[in-house]
This record gives sequence, structure tokens and C-alpha cells, in this order.
Amino acid sequence: MDEAITFDWNGIEISGILDVPDGGDGNPRPAFAVLHGFGSTKHSGSSPALGKILNDRGYITLRIDMPGCGDSGGDRGRLICLEQVEVAKRAIDYLETRSEVAPRRIGLIGASFGAAVSIYTAGDDARVAAVISSGGWGNGARKAKVIHPPPEKWEKLLSMMEEGRNKVAAGEKMMVPRFDIVPIPQHLRGQIDELSLMEFDVETAISIFDFRPEDMVGKIAPRPLLLLHPTDDTVTPSSESVELLKRAGTPTDCHFLSEVDHFLFSENDDRAGHIIDDWLDKFFPLTAKSVQDAAE
Repeated sequence: MDEAITFDWNGIEISGILDVPDGGDGNPRPAFAVLHGFGSTKHSGSSPALGKILNDRGYITLRIDMPGCGDSGGDRGRLICLEQVEVAKRAIDYLETRSEVAPRRIGLIGASFGAAVSIYTAGDDARVAAVISSGGWGNGARKAKVIHPPPEKWEKLLSMMEEGRNKVAAGEKMMVPRFDIVPIPQHLRGQIDELSLMEFDVETAISIFDFRPEDMVGKIAPRPLLLLHPTDDTVTPSSESVELLKRAGTPTDCHFLSEVDHFLFSENDDRAGHIIDDWLDKFFPLTAKSVQDAAE
């Protein structure tokens, strides 16, 4: 069963799709909020693929459009990382109201931008029971310097953001092209769905640059964390998951996959699904392992 839902965040209507798989024993089940990538939607990019992996294994999912994206309200193309953290918390609030969901067994899963927001949110909100990150990043400025190599591209990015900060301070709006914020190699651009945004408020670039999920990742433990990353990721360096792993507590699993690129779940490769399957069985099983967990 899939159900179109909405909830309010600061007066902005957030659109989502709740998927409750058939079957089960009638008891509340664990659920995941699925957070989409940069400028994507609940219907595009990795979100449907991640949702299907979890639904096929019996987990409930809530795929949402962040403010300014898809069917949600808000300023189109204005994606502020810390605001997305708050929206992710509201998604948890919503899942807690559903009788189908075990309220203390709600996880977060995301790819790229959504992965970074998932990690930060879990570190900031003890209600998050488990986290799966695919191609996430820990330090926006460090990531930006790798994908905008100095001197020319790096200086261009810094100049753009300085102009943007001045515009924001003056109360003016400035829009910038997608690839000026996050470059995508030409051979991967076909992976960007037509529903995805191609222009963003400069505040988006500033927000990504200043965002540091690595400062929060150590607070997730002892809740389980799974880090997935293509070894030769040309959009988000795999070194970002290395840095997250260095700062994470236990239990944390980290898997690097070769011969795939950033859009891991858009490629015909089943390895990540098998990794997630095994990890769920061990650290976040569909059926609670104790009477106390089942009651929760």
C-alpha cells in the first residue's frame, strides 16, 4: 500500500509517500524515512530504489520531498541543510503517529545530500534508531575543495559564495546553476532525473559549504550506522565516508564498492542491496529480538 501524505513544517506543506508493504503479523513494524539527494524528489534519483529495497524486506518507508523540491512547498531551489534536518525530524514525528509503525524503531536512509542530512539528524535526535548512508559526506567545505580543484575552480566557487553572502545580507536573491555548486561529469548527467532542479538559490551553496555532519556522527553510537560509498565516486569523494568512519562510534559498518559511480542505486548492481539486507538482519531486523523491543 502506498499513501500520499502531507505534514506541516513551519507553515510549509511537506509532501510524502508512505509505503506499507503487504503481509506482516499485524504488529507495528520498523520504518525508515527516505531522504532524497541534491535537488531530487521522492519520485526520482535514489529514493524509489532505496524505498523498494526496504519495502521488499517488509520495512515501512516514508519518502518525502524536502522544502523547495518536488511537491512540497517552500522557495523553489532553496535547500538549507539545517532546515532539512528539522524536516527529517518532522518526518519522524509523523511516523510516530502511524499505528503501523513501531515508534521506537524508526531509521533514516539517504543518498548523497540525503545521506549527509540523515547522519546529522541522527546525531542530533536520539529517536533515530538506525542510519544508512550512501555516498554521503561529512564536511561540506572539504568536499567542495576536492570537486572544485584549486586554483581556478576553487577561487570561482569562493567568489560566487562571497557575492551570494553579500546579496543575502542586502536582502537580494541570487540563483546559480546546479553544476556550479556540485559538478557532475558529463558521462553521469544522464542519471539526473528530469524532475530534479537545475538552478538553486545561492544560499543552498553556502549551506552545503558550511554543513558538517562529521561533527555529529560520533553521537549516533550505540545506534547502528551503515556507510556505503562507490570507491571511485566522481561527485562525492569516497574519502568523505573514510572521514565519517574515523569519527563514528560502534557499531558502524563501512563498505566501498568498485566499478560503480555516485548514482549507486541507479546502476544494475545488486551488491549494495545485499549489503543492506545482511546489515538489517544483524543490526535492525524486521522482527524485534526481545520482548521489550517488540513492545516498543
